[in-house]
Amino acid sequence: MKLYSKRSRIVMTVILVMLVTLAASGCGGRDVGQNDAGEVQPKIAFYAFNSEPILDWDPSVEYSNGIVVLNNVYETLLRYEPLSKEVIPVLATEYTKSDDGLTWTFKIREGVKFHNGDDLTAEDVKASIDRTIALGQGAAFVWDPVEEIVIKDDYTVDFKLKYPAPLDLIASSGYAAFIMSSEAIESNPEDWFSQGNVAGTGPYTLQSFKMGDEVVLTKFEDYWKGWEGEHFDKVVIKKIPETASRRQLVEKGEADVTMELPYEDIEALKGNPSVNVMEVPSFQNLMVFFNTEKAPLDNKLVRQALSYAFPYGDVVEYAMGGYAVQGKGPIPVGHWGHGDDLFQYQHDLDKARELLARAGYPDGGLELLLTYMAGDEAEKKAAELFKAELAKIGINLEIRSMPWESQWELSRNPDPQKRQDLLIMYWWPDYASPYSWLYSLYHSEEEILFNLSYWSNAEFDRLIDQGNEMSGIDIEEAENLYIQAQEILVEEAPSIFAYDKKYVWVTNSSFKGFKSNPIYPNVVFFYDTYRE
Repeated sequence: MKLYSKRSRIVMTVILVMLVTLAASGCGGRDVGQNDAGEVQPKIAFYAFNSEPILDWDPSVEYSNGIVVLNNVYETLLRYEPLSKEVIPVLATEYTKSDDGLTWTFKIREGVKFHNGDDLTAEDVKASIDRTIALGQGAAFVWDPVEEIVIKDDYTVDFKLKYPAPLDLIASSGYAAFIMSSEAIESNPEDWFSQGNVAGTGPYTLQSFKMGDEVVLTKFEDYWKGWEGEHFDKVVIKKIPETASRRQLVEKGEADVTMELPYEDIEALKGNPSVNVMEVPSFQNLMVFFNTEKAPLDNKLVRQALSYAFPYGDVVEYAMGGYAVQGKGPIPVGHWGHGDDLFQYQHDLDKARELLARAGYPDGGLELLLTYMAGDEAEKKAAELFKAELAKIGINLEIRSMPWESQWELSRNPDPQKRQDLLIMYWWPDYASPYSWLYSLYHSEEEILFNLSYWSNAEFDRLIDQGNEMSGIDIEEAENLYIQAQEILVEEAPSIFAYDKKYVWVTNSSFKGFKSNPIYPNVVFFYDTYRE
């Protein structure tokens, strides 16, 4: 059930103010027609987002929520449709690969302009990917197979690989695969993009932003697909962490789309004719990361004990409203590399007590800190349910809601003693491969990015690296290697694999054309949408 507090009145006041402000500014979901001077007003889409819409404007670097913005400003060579398992052309019109899988040739679309007026050529493709590889940040690792990019002519480019790899999937990535103007790269300092300057080919370009709060996009007049038919002229993506606010904005028609609402709200909204509730597949899953560099979680037995103490069924039922299944390893159900036969921890407090006793904690007596993202009701409920179960075995779990950027900062503190003990975090793929989860979250690294359990295992590293290399030759063998690696992971228990979720989008009933793509989670491709 929803938890209410004395701040409810404050929240409702904020909602009313927000509605008035949005309506007055034209940033709400309704088209406002003509003003008093008879001028046609722009059609504005409004996405009520639950977190920060972007953390870094650099398309080579951004590796978090920025996917929701950047996929409307920049484009990739290809786009992957997982339900049909098709790769569709975007900035590349076609591609081929050699028999040995070591050379991939892409034909680049002609007649495409960047936001700065430059024409797209093969040079821009090479410069963009070379830059991303050179910076080595975010999801740059996806390009590890690439040894060299060779320009054959103005609209043809060869990717020479060190080993066979699924370059069509890599080129479809929602991160680190964006194409930007080579002129912008060459004529500006490295931090030019991070400062909010854009030079993409997407349908929208940046009008304004408040970092961590709001992004306003406006249509790019010279977009290569053109603007015939129904489209939005502007897009507003705004952080609105309060679930009550997001729900009311969509119900009132002041926002077009939102997600991550409490599931009791979703059930209530299903009977509301002013909104549409969309249940769709997801490749997003929730994990609880242990700080394995800090006692007592440096002890595998303690991690296993806590894995048995986690109330999987209750979390799926009460935190997720049944819109999820318990996770089996880090690869979600429905994605290749998911291990149906992997060992799965079950809620068993007796087993948890036994393992704690073997670890030297027969009476529990542990004090642990868990953090979760503020504004996410499912994470909050999961944390509360876990806290209640741990109390039964003598463990006091402090749970603390934090903005994502604060959690991120805390989890990356170089001193293990200053980090949280447990961190709740969702993951979704950078591209359609198990390597996206296994490398990003668990591969050994000198400088930790998302391996926030700080776990390291040489055999695991070997298996997933080999799986990645095999994926361009023999997908079945690659899958076998990935599952072997996951067996090690489950045994070592650096994380709790809480659940694989379904996406539940809530849109205003007048918002049309939207299709969810689980490879690009939380993304609305606004060019495809319109208001009826």
